[in-house]
Amino acid sequence: MNDDVSNRTKEIMSLQNLSAQPAGSPPANERQSLVDALRGFALLGILVVNIASFSSAYYGVGVPDPMAQSVVERAALFVRTLLFETKFYLLFSFLFGYSFTLQMQSAERDGKPFAPRLLRRLVGLWVLGLVHGVLLYHGDILTTYAVLGGVLLVLRRRGDVFLVRCAIGLVLLTSLMWASFGYLLAFSGVPLDTRGAYAEAAQALAAYRGTPATVVAQHLRELSQIWVVIGLAQAPTALAMFFMGFIAGRRRLFANVEAHRALFKRLIAWGLVVGVPGAVFYAWPSVRLNDSVREIYSLSVGLLTAPFLTAAYASGMMLLFQTPRGKALAELLAPAGRMALSNYLLQSLVCAWIFLAYGLRLMGTIGPLASFAFAFAIFAGQLLLSRWWMERFAYGPVEWLLRAFTNLSLPAMRRRPRSDAGSSALRD
Repeated sequence: MNDDVSNRTKEIMSLQNLSAQPAGSPPANERQSLVDALRGFALLGILVVNIASFSSAYYGVGVPDPMAQSVVERAALFVRTLLFETKFYLLFSFLFGYSFTLQMQSAERDGKPFAPRLLRRLVGLWVLGLVHGVLLYHGDILTTYAVLGGVLLVLRRRGDVFLVRCAIGLVLLTSLMWASFGYLLAFSGVPLDTRGAYAEAAQALAAYRGTPATVVAQHLRELSQIWVVIGLAQAPTALAMFFMGFIAGRRRLFANVEAHRALFKRLIAWGLVVGVPGAVFYAWPSVRLNDSVREIYSLSVGLLTAPFLTAAYASGMMLLFQTPRGKALAELLAPAGRMALSNYLLQSLVCAWIFLAYGLRLMGTIGPLASFAFAFAIFAGQLLLSRWWMERFAYGPVEWLLRAFTNLSLPAMRRRPRSDAGSSALRD
């Protein structure tokens, strides 16, 4: 294991040999367009996972969903767990770290201190996340990002070797910790409280389909419990991806994709060799939720191997974007990625209206397959709306609000001339 980690560290650290600005690299706004497109792709994966919490009160409680009993529904559940869960929040986290370097460059161009500016941004992000978590979605990640962003701010001057070691250590320790939980649970012999889990799901379903007040009360109840998953699983692995994204941004990994084609291909290979088997091991218990120990062990393996598959996703999309059809796809995804924060919150708003007491109350009436259909339909609408919006405005509505608070000034909302619109978006 130590030799494998050492080899991976050496390969990652080979990025240091990349030039800061490869010859023949595309213009800044074109490079940013690819990052935006990748962020748009991440938005789809985030929605596919998050919509599961909106559509079913049984998601994450450890017992089978009554709406996922058929072979087709179980297959859809397996696909969602295999390809989407634990992967796309890592991709989003990587891009957060990557964009951190762009914000540093923006502050340098404006001649303003970076730390106070970023701290205001993180405070604004935390407030948005708190409102989001209480009103719309208890699984909010923005508050976590705001806290972890402060950690990255403190460590931003540390070298790449230190950050890589921290990232590897965070992933290894998180995986080991959950494996230890599984061992302790197996050693104790405590059986799964199936009856209590079903009662908990039924209570949540009644609250979410009750009134807006009961929805808020249920969110507050679950926010007081979900810190275990966020604090002991999502947060450390997200911070690891912050570090890796920061290194990639500092080294301008996406400045010239063709120059790094060999690296991207290696990352895809590692994703296939390590990430896919790990994802299968992680997803298999989702077909039959009857062994809590196996679930925890699978989570441990999933947390350890998911970064490899996430890297393969990012690398594969970057190579795809270089093809004629891929360029068309990038142009389709980029507007959604440029207003990713607005779209993330809009996803929760639409899902809350569809599934909760704010609107149609459809929670508990559809299975995983239909939730896929809803997710892709919502995302298709977001692609159209984002394209329309970004043709007219320089920022998404929430991005504009956050930027105004960050800079303590009101930025121009209308779209700037085409020549500098891309570079202005780069600053957020």
